Amino acid sequence: MTSSEFQLFVYGTLKPGESAFEQFCQPFTTDRQPAIAPGRLYHLPLGYPAMTLGRGWVQGILLTLNDTAALATLDAFEEYDPDTPEASEYQRLCYSIYNLDRTFLTQAWVYTMSRDQIEALGGKWLPDGYWSQAQS
Repeated sequence: MTSSEFQLFVYGTLKPGESAFEQFCQPFTTDRQPAIAPGRLYHLPLGYPAMTLGRGWVQGILLTLNDTAALATLDAFEEYDPDTPEASEYQRLCYSIYNLDRTFLTQAWVYTMSRDQIEALGGKWLPDGYWSQAQS
């Protein structure tokens, strides 16, 4: 990876084939691979998912993006403000990402939400850790 590249684990609308990928990720994506991250995945009645950290596995895609400036656009899309993270809908964290056989791959950015916020929004747990707009 070059100094301007970064990695992002996506599990919802930012995944390839989902509604936000083309606008927010496609122009910057240089590599992608299936991956998993420890956590739990929830479908929100708002029409998109949220991930919490913890036990279980969330299925997604590890993206390599070629422009760190894209992070500001992604933060705005995810309603994350690095200056006031406590007031943000999602949190952006650097987190351990694994390949599908659960071997450690790398640390990457991931957007997560607190369990309390998910409960307040009426989130429904997805035990298989997979989300798609086609299924929601």
